[in-house]
Amino acid sequence: MSCERIQDRFADYLTGDLDEGARREVQEHISSCAGCRTEIENLTAIWAKLGVLPQEQPSGGLRDRFYSMLEEYKSEAAGAGKGFRPARLLAGWREWLTFRRPAFAASFSAFLLLLGIGAGWLVSGGGGKSARLSSLQREVQDMRQTIALSLLSQPSASERLQGVSYSTAVRNPSPKTLSALVNTLNTDSNPNVRLAAVEALYLFRNQPGVNDSLVGSLSIQSSPLVQVALIDLLVEIREQRASEALKALIKNEKLNPDVKKLAEQGIKQLI
Repeated sequence: MSCERIQDRFADYLTGDLDEGARREVQEHISSCAGCRTEIENLTAIWAKLGVLPQEQPSGGLRDRFYSMLEEYKSEAAGAGKGFRPARLLAGWREWLTFRRPAFAASFSAFLLLLGIGAGWLVSGGGGKSARLSSLQREVQDMRQTIALSLLSQPSASERLQGVSYSTAVRNPSPKTLSALVNTLNTDSNPNVRLAAVEALYLFRNQPGVNDSLVGSLSIQSSPLVQVALIDLLVEIREQRASEALKALIKNEKLNPDVKKLAEQGIKQLI
């Protein structure tokens, strides 16, 4: 199959929407074509880093508009209070939080964005709200981790990619979140999800045990793309303990020649 036709499939390949046969064709092609392999590596890196984009800061004028909209909402809610049914409301939230609706991720993203903007308004309101702001920030972080963990357990590769992306927005991930990312890196069936996990764990490299997990993952990975990403990461952070893992990796007779060459270069850089 030509490079052009393979590259037309890259988008579906990254989202995990190709069937098994088509996915295998893409993998076989990029393993033997250096140009397409470089292209997919660049696209994968961009895909994985989309969730790390800095958040926009709201302007000061938004604070007044926010409270104006809040008052309007409260008035409308008061008018509709007679029709309030707790059981129905609880059932609706349960349906959203159990991921039965495909639009959940997008809707919750919008909610988190609004919550973040609300935090910005509280900041501009003065020091008297600092305690409330701290509490709100903790709740946002907890929600992000909850959503990330839930998405990482979904059967769809695109949802698991979203889960990795959510995790990158967490400032101080819990051991459970870090463990889930390491497990994703080591066991996920989709190499693109594993690549995204490498990028996420790079952000958390200063957390206890993360670098050890990255070194240990080298002996587990079979995808050349993931192996390359791990080698680049470990060399960049100057992880000396990776030298032995790289030497062991080189001894694998089935190792991709390009990966072997990169591993040899990595050893020289770490010595």
